[in-house]
Amino acid sequence: MKYVYCSGPLFCPEEIAGMTAIATVLEQAGFGTFVPHRDGLERFVMSLVNTPLNNNILGARDKINAAIFALDCFQIIKRCDYFVLNMNGRVPDEGAVSEAGIAFAAGKPLVIYKNDRRSVFGGVDNSMITGLSTIKPVSTIQKLPEALQRAECKMNISGTLPDNVQRIARTGEKIWHVLKLLPDRNPPKKDLEDLINNVLDICEQTFV
Repeated sequence: MKYVYCSGPLFCPEEIAGMTAIATVLEQAGFGTFVPHRDGLERFVMSLVNTPLNNNILGARDKINAAIFALDCFQIIKRCDYFVLNMNGRVPDEGAVSEAGIAFAAGKPLVIYKNDRRSVFGGVDNSMITGLSTIKPVSTIQKLPEALQRAECKMNISGTLPDNVQRIARTGEKIWHVLKLLPDRNPPKKDLEDLINNVLDICEQTFV
Protein backbone atom coordinates (compact mmCIF):
# COMPACT_ATOMS: atom_id res chain seq x y z
CA MET A 1 0.00 0.00 0.00
CA LYS A 2 1.18 3.50 -0.82
CA TYR A 3 0.58 6.34 1.59
CA VAL A 4 -0.54 9.93 1.10
CA TYR A 5 0.25 12.75 3.51
CA CYS A 6 -2.92 14.87 3.67
CA SER A 7 -2.10 18.45 4.63
CA GLY A 8 -4.39 21.40 5.24
CA PRO A 9 -6.29 23.44 7.83
CA LEU A 10 -7.63 21.46 10.79
CA PHE A 11 -8.65 23.87 13.54
CA CYS A 12 -12.45 23.77 13.38
CA PRO A 13 -15.09 21.10 12.64
CA GLU A 14 -15.57 22.30 9.06
CA GLU A 15 -11.84 22.15 8.31
CA ILE A 16 -11.54 18.72 9.93
CA ALA A 17 -14.50 17.50 7.86
CA GLY A 18 -12.77 18.68 4.69
CA MET A 19 -9.56 16.85 5.54
CA THR A 20 -11.52 13.73 6.48
CA ALA A 21 -13.32 13.83 3.12
CA ILE A 22 -10.00 13.98 1.28
CA ALA A 23 -8.61 11.04 3.27
CA THR A 24 -11.80 9.01 2.74
CA VAL A 25 -11.70 9.37 -1.05
CA LEU A 26 -8.04 8.35 -1.15
CA GLU A 27 -8.60 5.39 1.17
CA GLN A 28 -11.53 4.18 -0.90
CA ALA A 29 -9.18 4.25 -3.91
CA GLY A 30 -6.74 1.95 -2.11
CA PHE A 31 -4.26 4.44 -0.63
CA GLY A 32 -3.22 4.64 2.98
CA THR A 33 -3.31 8.13 4.46
CA PHE A 34 -1.69 10.15 7.21
CA VAL A 35 -3.80 13.04 8.49
CA PRO A 36 -2.03 14.94 11.30
CA HIS A 37 -5.08 15.73 13.44
CA ARG A 38 -6.15 12.07 13.29
CA ASP A 39 -2.88 10.15 13.24
CA GLY A 40 -0.15 12.41 14.63
CA LEU A 41 0.76 13.98 17.95
CA GLU A 42 -1.65 16.77 17.04
CA ARG A 43 -4.58 14.60 18.12
CA PHE A 44 -3.27 14.72 21.70
CA VAL A 45 -2.32 18.41 21.89
CA MET A 46 -4.87 20.21 19.69
CA SER A 47 -7.50 20.00 22.44
CA LEU A 48 -5.15 22.06 24.61
CA VAL A 49 -5.03 25.00 22.19
CA ASN A 50 -6.35 28.15 23.86
CA THR A 51 -6.10 26.60 27.31
CA PRO A 52 -3.50 27.37 30.01
CA LEU A 53 -1.81 24.03 29.28
CA ASN A 54 -1.12 25.16 25.71
CA ASN A 55 1.76 27.31 26.92
CA ASN A 56 3.55 24.60 28.81
CA ILE A 57 2.52 20.95 28.37
CA LEU A 58 4.18 19.16 31.28
CA GLY A 59 6.79 21.91 31.28
CA ALA A 60 8.03 20.96 27.83
CA ARG A 61 6.08 22.85 25.16
CA ASP A 62 9.18 23.51 23.04
CA LYS A 63 10.07 19.83 22.94
CA ILE A 64 6.51 18.85 22.06
CA ASN A 65 6.60 21.32 19.17
CA ALA A 66 9.91 19.83 18.03
CA ALA A 67 8.43 16.34 18.28
CA ILE A 68 5.41 17.30 16.15
CA PHE A 69 7.76 18.77 13.56
CA ALA A 70 9.98 15.67 13.54
CA LEU A 71 7.08 13.22 13.28
CA ASP A 72 5.41 15.12 10.45
CA CYS A 73 8.75 15.42 8.62
CA PHE A 74 9.24 11.65 8.92
CA GLN A 75 5.78 11.04 7.48
CA ILE A 76 6.39 13.43 4.57
CA ILE A 77 9.97 12.45 3.78
CA LYS A 78 10.20 8.74 4.54
CA ARG A 79 6.85 7.03 5.15
CA CYS A 80 4.44 8.66 2.71
CA ASP A 81 4.76 8.29 -1.05
CA TYR A 82 2.55 11.25 -2.06
CA PHE A 83 1.46 14.61 -0.73
CA VAL A 84 -1.90 16.41 -1.04
CA LEU A 85 -2.19 20.07 -0.07
CA ASN A 86 -5.70 21.33 0.70
CA MET A 87 -5.61 25.04 -0.19
CA ASN A 88 -9.20 25.81 0.75
CA GLY A 89 -9.57 28.77 3.07
CA ARG A 90 -9.32 32.55 3.02
CA VAL A 91 -5.55 32.07 2.93
CA PRO A 92 -3.60 28.79 2.77
CA ASP A 93 -2.84 27.27 6.16
CA GLU A 94 0.73 28.28 7.05
CA GLY A 95 1.63 24.89 8.52
CA ALA A 96 0.35 23.12 5.43
CA VAL A 97 2.36 25.42 3.17
CA SER A 98 5.50 24.64 5.17
CA GLU A 99 4.80 20.91 4.88
CA ALA A 100 4.26 21.29 1.13
CA GLY A 101 7.65 22.94 0.82
CA ILE A 102 9.24 20.00 2.62
CA ALA A 103 7.45 17.54 0.34
CA PHE A 104 8.56 19.47 -2.75
CA ALA A 105 12.18 19.53 -1.58
CA ALA A 106 12.01 15.80 -0.81
CA GLY A 107 10.86 15.09 -4.36
CA LYS A 108 7.40 13.78 -3.48
CA PRO A 109 4.61 13.79 -6.08
CA LEU A 110 2.49 16.70 -4.87
CA VAL A 111 -1.05 17.62 -5.82
CA ILE A 112 -2.91 20.74 -4.72
CA TYR A 113 -6.63 20.49 -4.09
CA LYS A 114 -8.64 23.70 -4.09
CA ASN A 115 -12.39 24.19 -4.38
CA ASP A 116 -12.60 27.73 -3.01
CA ARG A 117 -13.24 30.91 -5.01
CA ARG A 118 -11.10 33.05 -2.72
CA SER A 119 -7.56 33.90 -3.77
CA VAL A 120 -4.85 36.36 -2.86
CA PHE A 121 -4.40 38.18 -6.16
CA GLY A 122 -7.78 38.76 -7.76
CA GLY A 123 -8.51 35.20 -8.80
CA VAL A 124 -4.90 34.01 -8.89
CA ASP A 125 -3.11 32.15 -6.10
CA ASN A 126 0.46 32.78 -5.00
CA SER A 127 2.77 31.22 -7.57
CA MET A 128 5.23 30.22 -4.85
CA ILE A 129 2.57 27.82 -3.59
CA THR A 130 0.93 26.65 -6.81
CA GLY A 131 4.40 26.07 -8.27
CA LEU A 132 4.95 23.29 -5.71
CA SER A 133 2.30 21.12 -7.36
CA THR A 134 3.61 18.46 -9.72
CA ILE A 135 0.55 18.87 -11.94
CA LYS A 136 -2.21 21.43 -12.31
CA PRO A 137 -4.27 21.78 -9.09
CA VAL A 138 -7.54 19.89 -8.98
CA SER A 139 -10.90 21.20 -7.74
CA THR A 140 -12.76 17.92 -7.24
CA ILE A 141 -11.89 15.56 -4.38
CA GLN A 142 -12.88 12.52 -6.42
CA LYS A 143 -10.15 13.32 -8.95
CA LEU A 144 -7.35 13.19 -6.36
CA PRO A 145 -6.45 9.47 -6.70
CA GLU A 146 -5.98 9.75 -10.47
CA ALA A 147 -4.18 13.07 -10.07
CA LEU A 148 -1.64 11.49 -7.71
CA GLN A 149 -0.91 8.78 -10.22
CA ARG A 150 -0.36 11.35 -12.95
CA ALA A 151 1.89 13.33 -10.65
CA GLU A 152 3.98 10.25 -9.91
CA CYS A 153 4.45 9.60 -13.62
CA LYS A 154 5.99 13.06 -14.01
CA MET A 155 8.53 12.63 -11.23
CA ASN A 156 12.15 11.61 -11.61
CA ILE A 157 13.31 11.23 -8.02
CA SER A 158 17.04 11.05 -7.33
CA GLY A 159 19.64 12.29 -4.89
CA THR A 160 19.95 12.19 -1.11
CA LEU A 161 18.69 14.40 1.67
CA PRO A 162 20.91 16.71 3.74
CA ASP A 163 22.17 15.24 7.02
CA ASN A 164 20.07 17.54 9.22
CA VAL A 165 16.89 16.59 7.33
CA GLN A 166 17.68 12.89 7.69
CA ARG A 167 18.29 13.41 11.42
CA ILE A 168 14.89 15.04 11.87
CA ALA A 169 13.19 12.27 9.90
CA ARG A 170 14.89 9.55 11.99
CA THR A 171 13.68 11.27 15.16
CA GLY A 172 10.15 11.40 13.76
CA GLU A 173 10.33 7.71 12.93
CA LYS A 174 11.16 6.88 16.57
CA ILE A 175 8.21 8.97 17.73
CA TRP A 176 5.94 7.25 15.22
CA HIS A 177 6.85 3.82 16.63
CA VAL A 178 5.96 5.05 20.12
CA LEU A 179 2.68 6.55 18.90
CA LYS A 180 1.62 3.33 17.18
CA LEU A 181 1.62 1.52 20.53
CA LEU A 182 -1.40 3.56 21.66
CA PRO A 183 -5.00 2.66 20.84
CA ASP A 184 -6.64 4.79 18.16
CA ARG A 185 -9.31 6.13 20.48
CA ASN A 186 -9.33 7.41 24.06
CA PRO A 187 -6.07 6.02 25.44
CA PRO A 188 -5.87 5.85 29.25
CA LYS A 189 -4.32 8.83 31.04
CA LYS A 190 -1.34 6.73 32.13
CA ASP A 191 -0.64 5.76 28.52
CA LEU A 192 -0.76 9.41 27.49
CA GLU A 193 1.69 10.34 30.22
CA ASP A 194 4.01 7.55 29.10
CA LEU A 195 3.71 8.76 25.52
CA ILE A 196 4.68 12.31 26.49
CA ASN A 197 7.62 11.08 28.55
CA ASN A 198 8.86 8.80 25.77
CA VAL A 199 8.57 11.61 23.22
CA LEU A 200 10.45 13.97 25.52
CA ASP A 201 13.21 11.39 25.97
CA ILE A 202 13.55 11.02 22.20
CA CYS A 203 13.68 14.78 21.74
CA GLU A 204 16.22 15.12 24.53
CA GLN A 205 18.54 12.84 22.55
CA THR A 206 18.05 14.80 19.32
CA PHE A 207 17.46 18.47 20.09
CA VAL A 208 20.16 19.86 22.35
